[in-house]
Amino acid sequence: MARKKKKYYTVWKGHHSGIFESWDDCKAQIKDFQGAQYKSFSTFEAAKKALQGNYKDYIGKNKKFKSDLSEVQLKKIGQPNYKSISVDAASSGNPGKMEYRGVDTKTKKQLFIQGPFEEGTNNIGEFLAIVHGLALLKKKKSNLFIYTDSRTAMSWVKKKTCNTKLERNEKNKAVFDLIDRAVAWLKENTFTTTIVKWETKAWGEIPADFGRK
Repeated sequence: MARKKKKYYTVWKGHHSGIFESWDDCKAQIKDFQGAQYKSFSTFEAAKKALQGNYKDYIGKNKKFKSDLSEVQLKKIGQPNYKSISVDAASSGNPGKMEYRGVDTKTKKQLFIQGPFEEGTNNIGEFLAIVHGLALLKKKKSNLFIYTDSRTAMSWVKKKTCNTKLERNEKNKAVFDLIDRAVAWLKENTFTTTIVKWETKAWGEIPADFGRK
């Protein structure tokens, strides 16, 4: 069995900031901390350098990706269309702290970000990110399309509903307020934006990925 590569976790904002050598230690610093900022690195030196820098300069930046797919499979899939935006969500737990964002697929320039919210799920975040992107592109009268790596969220958007099993409570009120607004927007608006599945196995993590684990 191949040995799992060791990771080092930089925590910029948490109960304690610093570099931690296990996910459990990192998780202890970010659990129940509003606005936690953290990311994993493959070496201690990289983690130390990141700690001395700015969190925003590191999220979504991953090492060079090499696909395990064959050349025939890669040729069939093709390359991403960079006339698009990409959306993604991150959740530390299910449910747990959740946030989502959208970026320019080519430049990775952040176009919007929401959260972190105290309680949500990754699927909810993915759904909200798509709808946020749809509303933004419609407002700008843009013909760009949207990449997402969540088939579940694509299905929810198509059905104009958020089919989450998470129950409403005071802790997640802000999230459900956004869900209600998103569902209402889908039902009240028409759009021509194409929503496309990001081919993670061929292209690596979606450009909007938070790149933390």
